[in-house]
Amino acid sequence: MILSSVVLGLMAKEPQRFVSRWETGLRAGYAFNSNPILMDRMEADGKVSHSALSWHLRYSFMRPNAGRTASVYQGLGFSVNTFMQSRDVGTPLGVYVFQGAPMFCFSNRFSLDYEWNFGATFGWKRTTQDGDIRSNLVVGSSTNAYLNLGFKLNYALTAGLHLSGGIDLTHYSNGNTSWPNPGVNTVGAAVGLTFIPGEKMFRRTSPFVADDGFRKGILYDVMGYGAWRKAYFPAEEGAFTEEGEKALLPGHFGVAGLTFAPMWDVCPVFRTGLSLDLQWSENTGLSEYHVPDTSGEDSKFYRPPFFRQVSAGLSARAELVMPIFSLNAGIGYGFAGPRETRKLYQLVNLKVYIYGPLYLNAGYRLYEFHSPSNLMLGLGLTFGRK
Repeated sequence: MILSSVVLGLMAKEPQRFVSRWETGLRAGYAFNSNPILMDRMEADGKVSHSALSWHLRYSFMRPNAGRTASVYQGLGFSVNTFMQSRDVGTPLGVYVFQGAPMFCFSNRFSLDYEWNFGATFGWKRTTQDGDIRSNLVVGSSTNAYLNLGFKLNYALTAGLHLSGGIDLTHYSNGNTSWPNPGVNTVGAAVGLTFIPGEKMFRRTSPFVADDGFRKGILYDVMGYGAWRKAYFPAEEGAFTEEGEKALLPGHFGVAGLTFAPMWDVCPVFRTGLSLDLQWSENTGLSEYHVPDTSGEDSKFYRPPFFRQVSAGLSARAELVMPIFSLNAGIGYGFAGPRETRKLYQLVNLKVYIYGPLYLNAGYRLYEFHSPSNLMLGLGLTFGRK
C-alpha cells in the first residue's frame, strides 16, 4: 500500500503530459510449492492443487513526451487469484504496482514487451504449525508478497485498443516472517486487452536502444533496512541438537542491514557494480550461547554481543534503471560473521524513487538460491552523479 501511495503521488506531480491505459486480462498456469519434499508428500496423500487462474484489472500511464522512455508504462493493479481449491487454499486478492516497456519494436503496432509486478495478496488460508496441511500449496500467513515477471507480444488492433499475450512467472511468499514458508510458484500464460483513450497512434519506442548522448560514469548507492523473521535452531549443520533435527524457535527475530555500492552506469537503463553488505540478525551465532539442558522449541540462549551477530559480505550487483522504479539484483558471499552466514547469498530489490535521489526499498534475501532469509525494507540514497 505504501508503494501504491507513492505511485499516485508521483502521477499527481507529473510535470509532463501523460496518457492513461486501462487493462483487463487473464493469467492461467501450473502451480507448485518451492519445497519438492512437501510436494511429494501431498501427491502421495492425494491433496494436490496444480491449477492457477487469476483475473486482473489495471490502470497505468505513460509519458509520450519523455523521449527514449516514452513507451515505458507504470501503474496499479488489482487481481483475484484462485487455485481451484478455495476451501483449502483460499481465493487471495492482490494489489500491486507494475512497470513494463517494449524490448524490441518490430513496427509501430507490434512489439515484444517485458513487465514486472510487485505487491501483496490477501486472504490465503494458512497452514498451522501443528500440521494442519490441507494442500500441497502450503503458506504460513494470510498475507503474502506477490512477485511476477512476464514477457509478452503486444499488438495494436487500433490506435486505442491493444491485444497482448505471453508467458509469465509468479512467486508468492511471506518473506520468512511466518512458518511454514515454502513459497507458492506459478508458470503459465497471460492474455490481456488494453484500452488507451484517444484516437492517436503513439509512436512505440524501446528504452533499450542506443543513446549517443549518454555519458558513462560512477555513482554511489547507500541503503539501510530492517525486517523481522522466523528462525530455526540450530541454524547450521554441526551445531547443538539433541536429536539431530532443527527446531522452530518461538517468536520473531529482528534484522537490520546497511549496503554501500559504487555503481557504473553502462547505459541509460543499466548499471552494475560491487556492494558491501552488512547485516545484523538476532537469530545468528546462537550456538555458542545456548543454555544447557534446554532443547527443541524450548531452547534458551544468553544474549550474544551485538558484533557477534553482524555479518559482512561482498556482492556483484546489476540494476535495471527506469523512470520512478529500478530493479536491483545481486549474488554475493559472506566473508565475515557467524559461521552460518559464510556462504553464498542472493538479493533482489525494488527501488521506488520518491524525491530526487531518495528511494524506498522493498527487497528479499535468501541463501544458496533456495533457503529464505529475510525481507529488506528501508530507505536509500543514490548520489555522486547527475
